[in-house]
Amino acid sequence: MAQILDPIPSGQVGHILCCYVNATSKIQIARITNIPNWYFERVVFPGQRLVFESFPEAVLEIHTGMMASAILSDKIPCNRLCIRENTDVVVETTQEAKNTEKKFSPSLESPNKAKGAAKPLIAAALTSVD
Repeated sequence: MAQILDPIPSGQVGHILCCYVNATSKIQIARITNIPNWYFERVVFPGQRLVFESFPEAVLEIHTGMMASAILSDKIPCNRLCIRENTDVVVETTQEAKNTEKKFSPSLESPNKAKGAAKPLIAAALTSVD
């Protein structure tokens, strides 16, 4: 996975793909500080999913934003957030694996589209009260 800013340190193998979801109603800051020569810090908005590469031994710190401050609210080992291990071995995908992948991959279509219902209107409007 490409990370334009702050890629994982080069020369190290065994990185994993991780996912963290901010299930709160507050802005959070996700930070990894225990890997030498690497700075990782991201803002995660409420409901946002953060997908990133890391190492199994890394610890993701979650800082929850308060008024003019942030509180360390959680420390999660990255091996618990792992969604896929990255290996250098090329494995041929079997038909069964492809079917399983299709079954569990999220659909990008809205449920309304599948039923033939009209799409909901989403538009911003500015109004003034005199």
